[in-house]
Amino acid sequence: MFKFMGNKRLFLLLAAIMFFIAIMGFSLSVRGGATWPEKFVADTVAFGQGLVYKPVRSVAGFFEDVRRLKTVYEENQALRLTLSQYARDTARLNDLEAQNERLKEELGFTERQKRSHEYTYRIAEVISESPDRYNRVVRINLGERDGIRMDMAVMTVDGLIGRIVRVTPFTSNVQLITDLNGEEGGVRGFAATVQGRESESFGIVENYNAEEGTLLMTKIDQNDELKEGDVIVTSGLGELFPEGIVIGTVIDRKVGDFGLTHTATIEPAAQFSHLREVFVVEVPGLE
Repeated sequence: MFKFMGNKRLFLLLAAIMFFIAIMGFSLSVRGGATWPEKFVADTVAFGQGLVYKPVRSVAGFFEDVRRLKTVYEENQALRLTLSQYARDTARLNDLEAQNERLKEELGFTERQKRSHEYTYRIAEVISESPDRYNRVVRINLGERDGIRMDMAVMTVDGLIGRIVRVTPFTSNVQLITDLNGEEGGVRGFAATVQGRESESFGIVENYNAEEGTLLMTKIDQNDELKEGDVIVTSGLGELFPEGIVIGTVIDRKVGDFGLTHTATIEPAAQFSHLREVFVVEVPGLE
């Protein structure tokens, strides 16, 4: 029995070898084309390659898309950085141009003032402002080492804004005329007159209306010719402010208390908020 099974296996092996030799011989004898087994094998391999190639191609395409997205992202980041730098440069250029225009106006102001008064104007930058509109104090970047002293007048290109009330070696505090009765300084009012009629008009600027943004000038003689549209300047009397600094323009005149004197409403020439550069007025001969 076992001998028969062993011979059977040997017989099957010999038959398979003979079949393989026959196929190879048939393949070698054919000229001008592939045999059907070769075609079958080729088609089977091609089908298998197709099944493998499509997902491989999809995966490769996915990674290629990722690489392209990374490249696009890096390019966008570079463009965004360039645009940001351009925006900063543009803003800086605009700021420099605006500052240049302000400085031109300020230079023209100092030249005009030099022709009418022997004052020295020290330009200073505002480094901080009090947010309280009823107690307005600003700080500038000039101090004792720059020759700044207490009670010096401070102004802008447009007109008077206040006086120095505190001095440190490198900075100073400016009390605005909108806070005449503030805790720092505590001065009530200052003498004023009409530009061009300095010897004919007189009054005291002593109150600021925060709601309306106006100053009140009092103690005006009823015979004084002060009228709407007149430019009010410091008179120099009382030695609080030097003479000739513009305060504002008269927009209204009324009879005062008891009818003995009149009052005038003054629209300030200068702005008291968002200050950037100011002038500290130095009067020659005053120590």
